[in-house]
Amino acid sequence: MSLQPRLAYIGLGANLGDLARTLSQALAALGGAAQVRLLAVSSAYRSAPIDAGGPDYLNAVACVETTLAPEALLDCLLAIEQAHGRLRPFVNAPRTLDLDLLLYGDLQMASQRLTLPHPRLHQRAFVLLPLLELNADVQAPGLGRLVDFVPAVADQVLERLAAPLLQP
Repeated sequence: MSLQPRLAYIGLGANLGDLARTLSQALAALGGAAQVRLLAVSSAYRSAPIDAGGPDYLNAVACVETTLAPEALLDCLLAIEQAHGRLRPFVNAPRTLDLDLLLYGDLQMASQRLTLPHPRLHQRAFVLLPLLELNADVQAPGLGRLVDFVPAVADQVLERLAAPLLQP
């Protein structure tokens, strides 16, 4: 049984290795995944780590249409991370690739494996601004209009880069 197509937003980040190449490869893998269609990708943004050390991150947000259930989409994201050498030695460790399911339609849920919407998406400029670049009117269940949270993250330094992650 196939689910109705849903829009989902995925946060991408990396701060180890060839950042732009890794994110481009992750986007290609995501777009090539069964039951997932890559619709749009934000600009790339450089940000300093929050609550951690290490090099700056390269971040972006992707919008996909999927007929996968939320936890199946999460499994897909984890498999892409693992294919790029993602290790989890400690909380907030530097990473070769981080893929976060931010929003899945208007679904609000909390399980042992997945919380939707992502619990910190409205507190992180590196998620919020690329997400709003893709959809300025996006709302999150339980939070409302995400544009209303921009003033709260205005002090977080974020640099929008000119080069796209995916070439058309």
